[in-house]
Amino acid sequence: MTVMTDEADRLLTPDEAAEFLGVTESTLATWRSTRRYNLPWVRVGRRIRYRLGDLTVWIEDRTENR
Repeated sequence: MTVMTDEADRLLTPDEAAEFLGVTESTLATWRSTRRYNLPWVRVGRRIRYRLGDLTVWIEDRTENR
């Protein structure tokens, strides 16, 4: 059995993920259902969760250096 100790593996609720990204929870739901962005999410039973590390990588991938 593997125990998650890394902060990047922490699972966030859609509300927490939306706050982290600065969008609304309904925006995340739309992105999920339309697959508009390749933003990974995890299904835990009937609930949706987002890994903090995935959100951080997603932001870094979209960061432009001018």
